Amino acid sequence: MNLTDPHLTNEDQNLDQTLRPRTFRDYLGQEKIKESLKILIEAAKKRSEPIEHLLLSGASGLGKTTLAHIIAYETRVGLKATSGPAIERVGDLGSILTNLSDGDILFVDEAHRLNKLIEEVLYPAMEDFKLDIVIGKGPSARTLELPLPRFTLIAATTRPGLLSAPLRSRFGLSFRLDFYELPDMEKIIQRSSQILKIETEPEAIKIIARCCRFTPRVANRLLKRVRDFAQVKGDGHISPELAKSALSMLEVDELGLEPIDRQILKIIIEKFDGGPVGLQALAAATSEEEDTLTDVYEPYLMQLGFLTRTPRGRLASRQAWEHLGIKYPESYQKKLI
Repeated sequence: MNLTDPHLTNEDQNLDQTLRPRTFRDYLGQEKIKESLKILIEAAKKRSEPIEHLLLSGASGLGKTTLAHIIAYETRVGLKATSGPAIERVGDLGSILTNLSDGDILFVDEAHRLNKLIEEVLYPAMEDFKLDIVIGKGPSARTLELPLPRFTLIAATTRPGLLSAPLRSRFGLSFRLDFYELPDMEKIIQRSSQILKIETEPEAIKIIARCCRFTPRVANRLLKRVRDFAQVKGDGHISPELAKSALSMLEVDELGLEPIDRQILKIIIEKFDGGPVGLQALAAATSEEEDTLTDVYEPYLMQLGFLTRTPRGRLASRQAWEHLGIKYPESYQKKLI
């Protein structure tokens, strides 16, 4: 597994549980979203109603699941968490919904992977709080209507474009989480260091923050790896020099790029003359899955301005050439127009 892959792994589970913020006060960054949610929650409390259904989108590791848990904590209700691929049959969804209590939150991660049949059942559940179950087949089939508690659905997705329009329209509010600012990343690493009781110098925190792809999950993972290095190669204290040595050993450069990131850019530049190159051709050349390229590597490379998507394919920007130390041909500029 790549260190800077923002997707949750089994190794991350315990770390996430330890470092996950419990309240809005502990949740750093995403200030506009937090303010909107605070108002939404306060207004719902005054009306003694559940909050509206919410859709959270954004790249992996930005805190969508954490936000759902904080909302449940702030509203003092229960939370049932599942994922789109885990709900395979209508009966699975019915079992989950009928076991909720009034006001509870159902959190569905990877909502874009929900079965379309499941979506059809969700519509009346979200709007009218009822579950329509078809019993039998053919002429003898009949519909059984079950009342449901007034619950709140919070759906999270990294690919909102794959959600059907009818499902998107049933959410009261939609929030997109952006990559974090560098000062916020430094605060997150400082907080994690304090919780894990790691003595980390301010300059070392800045060095790690610049390498974490503006993603809290990656920051915590890198901090854990640097801590291991500090305990083996030093006395556990993380100094700027030790942080640089640890990241160098892990092959993570000053911008958070790993070998596979640099390989992607190098292939585009050297094998395809800087692009444009289609996704299928790039996947074949890098031996990576298309979804892995689009979900894991491209968002950050585009955030840095190293990669450009065009109708003709992917293009490497001038900054990418310069970062790899490859001379940028002025004639290549015409391709970006």
